[in-house]
Amino acid sequence: MPQEFAQREQQDAPSQSIQISRDQAPTFAQLGVPDKLVYALKADGKRTAFPIQADTLPDALNGRDVLGRGRTGSGKTLAFCLPMIARIANGSALRMLDTEIQQGAATVAPSKATSSKSKHIARPYGLILAPTRELANQIDEVLAPLAARFGIRSAAVYGGVRYDRQIRKIAHAGIVVACPGRLEDLIRKDAIALDCVGCVVIDEADEMADMGFIEPVTRLLEQVHQSAQKMLFSATLDHGVDTLVERFLHNPRVHHVDEADAPVATMTHHVFIVSPKEKNTIVTALASGVSKRILFTRTKFQAQRLAQYLIDHGIPAAQLHGDLNQSQRDRNLQAFERGQARVMVATDVAARGIDVSDVELVVQVDPPQDSKSFTHRSGRTARAGQSGHVVTLALPNQRRYTRRLMAQAGIHVKPMNISFSDRELVELVGTVAEKEYGWQLPVLQRTPRAHLYKGQGSKKRSSAQAQNEHKRRANTHRANAHHGHRSESERQNQPRNRAERRALQFAGKQHERGAQGARHNTQHRKRISKRAPFNASRHHG
Repeated sequence: MPQEFAQREQQDAPSQSIQISRDQAPTFAQLGVPDKLVYALKADGKRTAFPIQADTLPDALNGRDVLGRGRTGSGKTLAFCLPMIARIANGSALRMLDTEIQQGAATVAPSKATSSKSKHIARPYGLILAPTRELANQIDEVLAPLAARFGIRSAAVYGGVRYDRQIRKIAHAGIVVACPGRLEDLIRKDAIALDCVGCVVIDEADEMADMGFIEPVTRLLEQVHQSAQKMLFSATLDHGVDTLVERFLHNPRVHHVDEADAPVATMTHHVFIVSPKEKNTIVTALASGVSKRILFTRTKFQAQRLAQYLIDHGIPAAQLHGDLNQSQRDRNLQAFERGQARVMVATDVAARGIDVSDVELVVQVDPPQDSKSFTHRSGRTARAGQSGHVVTLALPNQRRYTRRLMAQAGIHVKPMNISFSDRELVELVGTVAEKEYGWQLPVLQRTPRAHLYKGQGSKKRSSAQAQNEHKRRANTHRANAHHGHRSESERQNQPRNRAERRALQFAGKQHERGAQGARHNTQHRKRISKRAPFNASRHHG
């Protein structure tokens, strides 16, 4: 299968060739990215493109289907976000879709959502499928400020969050980033339809396959028009990914930047054989530096226990694993991204999709189960051209297994015995951070997006705010005016606290009940008086 795609790549020529020297990285403007996006990228410090971006952007901007292959951390997010935003903004994706529909060339599988006439169904123009909610959130954070330059809203939907909240989010979204399972649930609830989607991205397709999402992804793609542009990014083409490519991508341009398991030039690997007695001490030492570092464990229980152990020893540590709800995940990840927690203790749930900058050290507290997990764990550092170190700790009885694992991952490093005081360990730790005993996770801070959409809905909101302010001032004015006409004795008789106010209210109710009783007795006496007088002779005679 990969050979077929390679041959197809050699036969096909890009629809618009761009002559760029390979000696230096091209700028985004040279690749054809719109000026608004170029300015936004410059403001964020991004001026030149990474290899995967330089290879895929010209074809993606011209509407070609794209198959991108490369390891994690190579800059794929911008490689598909930029062309999706640009093509939706200039309407080229939608015009192509309308043309195909008018010609009868585009068909879509009927669904309950697409056949419904409800005006509340969301119909986005762009769709990005991601395997995990962490990756979906990460993509949306990159996408939202760029799409807002053209007034396009985005929303991320995934499991673990209430449906009504996400239905409100996608109601006016032009681009939706979704996990397959939750997206299918929303379609069944008539909350969203895919008949207007003109551009689809499947990110981390190999991870989708590993998690069993191939069938849901297939069902979702069947609801998208055949003429919609499709971009698929995957490190490998196994476990059904090649079937997706063959069925849904039309004559794709294949961009194979590097092997998924190719070693990263800026990543340094270390394998330390440690004794069971010193392992906790060495792990604590590796976690005590001033820079960000991620510690991987095999189980959720180990992650919880290790994170609490580090906190008890004065090292701020957050945890990330499958037992956390979405709010807890967001809070922990935010604390780590902002440097409030220097250490993240995680299971393999964080080995995919978590893109945190400036992670200098990844520690595998135990050797992973397979070489693929090793590669994705290691990929949390040395991202986007930065340097980083990966340390794999193993017990003496795990030496042979670790050596075989490294060979499968294509890593050639010699295991070495190490103790707490060895120079290699001290150099990796670097500057030791000051202890923070009693540290607690900060409260999650939600970032409002209203400032991203200047002019969109601002008049309506400002008008409503003005009306509320006018009502508040009018009520205050009337209350002050009424208060000003009271006598001094009336003012002094006002209740001074809640207890007095409730006592007066109770007394008023009692008085009202008494008045009602008096009125009832009066009416009863009137009814009696109107009756015929009592005739005793009728009873005694």
